Amino acid sequence: MIRVVLAEDQLLVLGALAALLALEDDIEVVGQARDGAAALDLVHTLAPDILLTDVEMPGLSGLDVCEAIAAEKRATRVVIVTTFARPGYLRRAMEARAAGYLLKDAPPDVLAAAVRTVAAGGRAIAPELAEAAWDAAPDPLTDRERMVLRLADEGRSNKEIAQRLGLSPGTVRNYLADASAKLGASGRIEAARIARRNGWM
Repeated sequence: MIRVVLAEDQLLVLGALAALLALEDDIEVVGQARDGAAALDLVHTLAPDILLTDVEMPGLSGLDVCEAIAAEKRATRVVIVTTFARPGYLRRAMEARAAGYLLKDAPPDVLAAAVRTVAAGGRAIAPELAEAAWDAAPDPLTDRERMVLRLADEGRSNKEIAQRLGLSPGTVRNYLADASAKLGASGRIEAARIARRNGWM
């Protein structure tokens, strides 16, 4: 059996993915998470063959979780399943050693086939995205700038971001200014919009 953990913050989508995979004789969903931190915890405790994860989730994103799994050199392989056909996301996923990247509107048989391919050591990337990834502009943001910008995009003040990340408000202000300058944005809101559009956040 191929043991799979699902990570998706939308309950209906999570249920649909679980139901679809339950129809396959050789795939077992052993855990479900609704945010990145919970997904990483399940990978630690259950050691699944595959983590099937969304990109955008509360706290840690699917890409953050993928990077953590790669850094920890765990055997669990990651398949990103997302609504967003953004080359920047795919490029980051590839850099984080994701083994698969699919769109949520893929047919169920494509999803199951991708899980099997990745479990067997292969890669599964949506063909409509594969070529575009190589043409995508490189991500100019550092991990810290990305995290600060993501929290700012959630509407948090500099003080709140500073408390959350253990930084001073001045340092947070500097990170936001640097990110805005790199993206050619007039402020945090435009910077977040540009970063999200390109799949850098």
